[in-house]
Amino acid sequence: MIHTFTRYILRGLLKHNQDLIYKIILNQKEVSQKIINNNIDSIEEAIDNNKIDKCLKQVTLAPSSRFYKQATVFNLQNDRKRIIIGENTHLRGNLQLFAYGGYLTIGNNCYIGENSYIWSGDRIDIGNNVLISHNVSIIDSNSHELNHLERATGYLTIINEGHPKEKGSILTAPIKIKDHAWISFNSIILKGVTIGEGAVVAAGSVVTKDVPDYALVAGNPAKIIKYLNQN
Repeated sequence: MIHTFTRYILRGLLKHNQDLIYKIILNQKEVSQKIINNNIDSIEEAIDNNKIDKCLKQVTLAPSSRFYKQATVFNLQNDRKRIIIGENTHLRGNLQLFAYGGYLTIGNNCYIGENSYIWSGDRIDIGNNVLISHNVSIIDSNSHELNHLERATGYLTIINEGHPKEKGSILTAPIKIKDHAWISFNSIILKGVTIGEGAVVAAGSVVTKDVPDYALVAGNPAKIIKYLNQN
């Protein structure tokens, strides 16, 4: 009899307090979700910080400059003095030195966009106030041998033994990008090229020859479109 009466009372309470009970359950779900989200955010932040720390350990970076979570560095020479980055420069792209050689300097007040690749097996010097947009490739070597048999052997060596410390017949030549240049998105700068001061490389260009100071170039291969006002 008492059991039946208790069940009757409980049913009554549930009937008249459904909204309150629903709010309590909903609030518990929201609290649980917030806890989960906070944990996910903490994990993601830790992963991002670990990525940035790996970059910092491989370069010589001025205190006011910054790597972002999109950036990666592969310094295959394990010498942080061979990648030097100046003041107030912001990096979201990929920097790499080959095991057989390479040296990279980036000046002050520069920007390296996301998914841009700067790979050196010789030497790349980037001046001050240089803007490099996203999806740009700058590489001072052919990366592989021209001879088909050497190339096949070289590839297998990389896969089986790691990157070689001798470049062999791989062709390299230094790249220089002078102050105030702007390399727009999806452009490619090939070995041996100098980009002049204040020059602009239009989006999607492939630069195979030197670009004069304050020239605007575009196309594949890039050609001079006009000269810009220096004032």
